[in-house]
Amino acid sequence: MPGTPVDPRPGAYRTALPPAVLALALGLWGVRRGGSMWRDEAVSYDMAHRSLPDLWATLGQADAVHGLYYLLLHGLFGVSGDADPLLVLRLPSVVATAVASGTLALLGGRLAGARAGLLAGVVFALLPSVQRYAQEGRSYAVVCMLVVWASYLLVRAVETRSRRVWAGYGAVMVVACLLHEFAVLAVVAHLVALPRSARRTGLRVAAVVCGCLAPLAVVSMGQSAQVAWIGGVSGDLAGFAGVTVLGLVCAVLLRRDPSARRGPLTGFALALLVLPALLLLLSTPFKPLFVDRYVLYGHAGAALLVGAALDRLLRARGRIRAVAVLAAGAAVLVLLPVGLSLRTPQSRPDDVTAVAEAVRAAGRDGDGVLYMPSRRRVWSLVDPGSVRGLRDLALERGPVASHTLYGTELPAARIRARTLAAARLVVVRDPVGQPLDQTAQEQAKRQVLTEHFVRCGTRRVQGAEISVYARPGRC
Repeated sequence: MPGTPVDPRPGAYRTALPPAVLALALGLWGVRRGGSMWRDEAVSYDMAHRSLPDLWATLGQADAVHGLYYLLLHGLFGVSGDADPLLVLRLPSVVATAVASGTLALLGGRLAGARAGLLAGVVFALLPSVQRYAQEGRSYAVVCMLVVWASYLLVRAVETRSRRVWAGYGAVMVVACLLHEFAVLAVVAHLVALPRSARRTGLRVAAVVCGCLAPLAVVSMGQSAQVAWIGGVSGDLAGFAGVTVLGLVCAVLLRRDPSARRGPLTGFALALLVLPALLLLLSTPFKPLFVDRYVLYGHAGAALLVGAALDRLLRARGRIRAVAVLAAGAAVLVLLPVGLSLRTPQSRPDDVTAVAEAVRAAGRDGDGVLYMPSRRRVWSLVDPGSVRGLRDLALERGPVASHTLYGTELPAARIRARTLAAARLVVVRDPVGQPLDQTAQEQAKRQVLTEHFVRCGTRRVQGAEISVYARPGRC
């Protein structure tokens, strides 16, 4: 963060309103996604509806990293009454994205001028990943809002050297890290961007933030099996790489501008965009951890760079300015079909609502149900009535009773015995081509189906297959 922040013009605070309103409108547009919900949201919904003692006991064994967010949702559902549960589940993310867009406009205004800030806020609201997580019942949009807010406070702290503002920055970052511990990577980016004169204070505040995070980090390290599904650098990298390249191109453009070289925006935005994602990527050979939503706040850095670059182009004369306007309009038109697709059930890995409907239809004359693998029991958490009358053949203790996310299962021999006692059963599983769990329980399920049952029919829905199995000759 070299140099001195740009003093915002008198109307700078008014520039926060249009991006916030735009983000709010985009967040509310199609927020129900046709009544669909995907499995991570189903976990949020289920955890938020557990009693506080049950929730606390579960967090001791699983998902502690999201514990504060589940408490937030628990309180929100407690006061929402009969309101639409999908809207209640996603409303924190919608509001958080609107606040983040407005705050980013203020941040850009201090770093590069009011118009650059306004454009940064608008760009941020339009980014596809931002629109996606603005409509999900998970913590990522709220964490992003807090990191953007903390970034604004950091710039103010450097400018004013106020202990109160430094304390506010630290407090906001502590909350962000407690909502998701990878927010601490934003602290690293902030430290790198700080001018030398502020680094000592910045290091002290960062130490306090890390100290407050340490107990949660210790607990979550004991639950590291929950991120075992991250097998390497996934397809999430492609979208984030595209945004990063866009930000880097804009940074090069700004570096060629003499006025931009004197301003603090480029270095600050690049650190926020690149460093958190890079640190997660560097961990891949040891422990794969990169998922784009974990560092969603990096998009704020990209938006700052794009907003400042657009401001520079709009200050140019003649053909350059006309090309900039046309390019911005074309980008909005290109993003429109992307925005439409994000508001469909097909935009998520699976559809819990569709799975529940398919299981209800398949189970009308069934004896039991098998989930393959066991974690796909999450598909029935939101609508337990979909499996009413079906015995869960592998279940030992349910999610609430066992204080786990998906329940605990019986030993393989007992699963086999229960399954053989059924004449007709419903199998709920991942689509063909997904990796198969190699636990004894999952192997027993596959073996008994292969050796003693035939498949009578299969219904495929988004991200799942629901099959009916029966004894040979009884389909």
